[in-house]
Amino acid sequence: MVNIINCPICKGTETELKFQVIDHSVTGELFTLSVCKSCNFLFTTQPPSKENIGNYYKSEDYISHTDSSKGLFNSVYQIIRKYTLSSKRNIITRFLKERQSSKLLDYGCGTGAFLKEMQSNGWHVSGIEPDDQARQKASSLTKEDISDPDKIYDFEKNSFEVITLWHVLEHVHDLHETLAQLHNILTEGGLIVIAVPNHLSRDADHYNASWAAYDVPRHLYHFNPTSLQKLLGLHGLKIVKVLPMWFDSFYVSLLSEKYMKGKMRILPALVQGFCSNLNAILRPGTCSSQIYIVNKI
Repeated sequence: MVNIINCPICKGTETELKFQVIDHSVTGELFTLSVCKSCNFLFTTQPPSKENIGNYYKSEDYISHTDSSKGLFNSVYQIIRKYTLSSKRNIITRFLKERQSSKLLDYGCGTGAFLKEMQSNGWHVSGIEPDDQARQKASSLTKEDISDPDKIYDFEKNSFEVITLWHVLEHVHDLHETLAQLHNILTEGGLIVIAVPNHLSRDADHYNASWAAYDVPRHLYHFNPTSLQKLLGLHGLKIVKVLPMWFDSFYVSLLSEKYMKGKMRILPALVQGFCSNLNAILRPGTCSSQIYIVNKI
């Protein structure tokens, strides 16, 4: 375990316990979430080391790096993923107005579905992925070399017009080093697109320690718009637009119902997802997961 004493953002040393969260996906272990008293950043205080974290991804139920359609839950997940892939591409095209296709790096590309979506629409793509099996699948799908995270430092300055991190930043151990290098390899006028869960959402408040998007210990950090901007600002980056991810509230609520009640209760999850989204409409910036469009300062 890595005992995080200083806040990962401001390096403050005074923290207070928020609550303990169970690793529901793999081990059943308890992990502590703490809040920095200086900047209010929420983080997992004793996560596994970078060398050992891979053991906490070894589960058939952990579907972030799989293309399985087995079972109703995975089948629905795959159907929604097909829709969201084109939506993600449209977001990038919308904000990168002067260029319809260019060079893109997907950091944490999983099995390569998003890379393939962009490649099929004329983009030159590169991928970074820590999991060996997922990396092999992505390489087979795209016919491109997919690199492990250490290779990010081999890219030259100004290599990419777009860098994407779809639910990845919360997993990255070398947080500051990675963001500094992403800034370095992004072209002037380029975009970094970051999607992360938002612990200020209504569904997070409802499910409390059973909120599935805490996903300890794989999620090392737990962002909200303010804390993410503080972190990005340290690396010469700024958020220029925040977009909601409406489907995530339902997905997370389904898992949270299972963690809280022992089974996936579809109707209560749909109600909570709907209420969370309605709250996010009334209070922008509080969606269960959000996409941040980021530029260099």
